[in-house]
Amino acid sequence: MTSHMFGRGPGPLPTAVRGEGCYIYDSEGRAYLDGSGGAAVSCLGHSDADVRAAIHAQLDKIAFAHTGFFTSEPAEALADLLIAHAPEGIDKVYLLSGGSEAVEAAIKLARQYHLETGQPQRHKLIARRQSYHGNTLGALAAGGNAWRREKYAPLLVETHHIMPCFEYRERLEGESEWDFGQRAANALEEEILRQGPETVMAFIAEPVVGATAGAVPAVDGYFKRIRQICDQYGVLLILDEVMCGMGRTGHLFACEADGISPDIVTIAKGLGAGYAPIGAMLASSRVYEAIEQGSGSFQHGHTYHGHPLAAAAGHAVVNAIVTRNLCDRVKTQGDVLQAALHDTFGQHAHVGDLRGRGLFRGVELVEDRATKRPLDPARKLNARVKKAAMAEGLICYPAGGTVNGREGDHILLAPPFIITDDQIGELVGKLSRAVETALAQ
Repeated sequence: MTSHMFGRGPGPLPTAVRGEGCYIYDSEGRAYLDGSGGAAVSCLGHSDADVRAAIHAQLDKIAFAHTGFFTSEPAEALADLLIAHAPEGIDKVYLLSGGSEAVEAAIKLARQYHLETGQPQRHKLIARRQSYHGNTLGALAAGGNAWRREKYAPLLVETHHIMPCFEYRERLEGESEWDFGQRAANALEEEILRQGPETVMAFIAEPVVGATAGAVPAVDGYFKRIRQICDQYGVLLILDEVMCGMGRTGHLFACEADGISPDIVTIAKGLGAGYAPIGAMLASSRVYEAIEQGSGSFQHGHTYHGHPLAAAAGHAVVNAIVTRNLCDRVKTQGDVLQAALHDTFGQHAHVGDLRGRGLFRGVELVEDRATKRPLDPARKLNARVKKAAMAEGLICYPAGGTVNGREGDHILLAPPFIITDDQIGELVGKLSRAVETALAQ
């Protein structure tokens, strides 16, 4: 039967019909261990009773009320809960439908902030190569994912990109981890001076880089230096935690591990855990008050932002993460996962690096471990790994272009926070077989 769905790529795909715990079941009755949470989304698994009950209860009250006319109890409750656990200085929550929307809102808010504070010349955005911030045009322009940007380059607003804090690929021989981090951070100052400090409005970065590079954490001291540079030159710091936030790395907000607070932070994915499409942009009181005391309103909006049903789901998810101490569990199970990956792939001839934080882990595949030479992109190894993993009954998130947008292959793992030790063993075993199958082709 021909499908009329406009899919992501060539099909056919199995049809998902049921979820239970860490597994998705297709229409043929086959089970798939969700080793990547889809795309780092399903942090509570696929059958959380509390989240389902919260959605049902809200549906019986009211599903939608446009935010041009009303606020809602679940939206207010979710905002209160997020701010109670947010980084220092963050005080306001702008609820949206996903990560790309959140990043678009963050970029526009940064621009309006500078207009409200009498600095209309500040309009330039600086980001990092090998980053990813979303697929809408503004977010895509901010990102440094060369493959995703390529077809749409003529449509993208100018953004300036600096080197990433990618230790495995960028640290020089003989350079200490600290010195590398400071050099990578100082690239921001160099770019600000090159562009003219009076023209730069914001710097955007992922605390732990997700889809484009494969769970790459910053080295110690990097983000503290970034924060200093932003403060020195009056540049807003936007942290994109769409993929790495909401407990994924062992902290509700990933930047907690780096000891800093941003001016604006974006979240999504794990915020709704897959039970509803929801994202959020959170802003500091300083940024919010500039808008409030200036024109009085943020010139932005979406039909579904602040959606009560989605907010009820988000509140139930965050409440579960907090009250069940799941951030601690993420750290514990993250150590178990890392140990299992090390035991299986630590000496593998084609695995160059194992990295990440918490239950956010990356496996970088290479042609040669000694030289870190990537595999030939023509082999499309990442696609082969994905196909082989699905055949094994494992969902993982491989991608290419890890090194420079063209070369390099990695596998991103982001399983549900509820994953057990036995399921971690199952995940790594199936992944190992999938990698061997893909390499043999």
